[in-house]
Amino acid sequence: MPRMSKKRREEWSFFLNRRNRITYNPICRGCTQNCKQSFRMGIVVCDRYWSKRWKPQDRRPQ
Repeated sequence: MPRMSKKRREEWSFFLNRRNRITYNPICRGCTQNCKQSFRMGIVVCDRYWSKRWKPQDRRPQ
C-alpha cells in the first residue's frame, strides 16, 4: 500500500486510526452514500440512516 503524503494525511487526520488507515463509523461503513463519517464520531446524523429502535411518533393535534 502506498504511503500517504503529508498533505493528504493532514486532510484526513480525523479519519485516520492508529495505523494511519482511513476508518469510517461502523454504521457508515456499509452505506453506499457519499456522506461517510469518522469513526471518532459517537452520534451519526444521516438522513438515510434508520435505527431499528426508531418508532414513528403520532402527530395528533391536542
